[in-house]
Amino acid sequence: MTGAKTAVDWLASVAPDPEACRFEWERNPRGVALLPAGKAWDVLILPGGLGYPTLDVLTRILDQPGPVLADFGDTRVGFLVPPGTAARWLGTGIRTVGAGSWIVVPYPGRSTGKVRWLVPPDGTGTLTDPALLELAMHEAAAGLAMEEGG
Repeated sequence: MTGAKTAVDWLASVAPDPEACRFEWERNPRGVALLPAGKAWDVLILPGGLGYPTLDVLTRILDQPGPVLADFGDTRVGFLVPPGTAARWLGTGIRTVGAGSWIVVPYPGRSTGKVRWLVPPDGTGTLTDPALLELAMHEAAAGLAMEEGG
């Protein structure tokens, strides 16, 4: 549980009231916290059809990518990236969540009714490198295009 506690501490550190955030997670095992982006991370949200293949590429080339969230409808996959990335990101079809925005975050290692961790945070602050994420997206998109083209 040390990893989960460290991850909880890291996530809760950006909350306006970290203790209230921890309490909400402990009180409701299927609960979520609303946390501000732009402090410890930004989020790049890809459509599920591109997000899952992109994560596959990343996990082939990295021992441990940064944290990754997904909704239970598998329609969106969110990669936690360094703060400031959202303000600089140029790309069609990719939603950016940065300073001034908030994200729904489940307790690390637990599932909720709406969102889950595909790669939970480990508490070290490891994030996905945006340049590497972009390259992985290109490789995933090329693979999808080849599948569609036969």
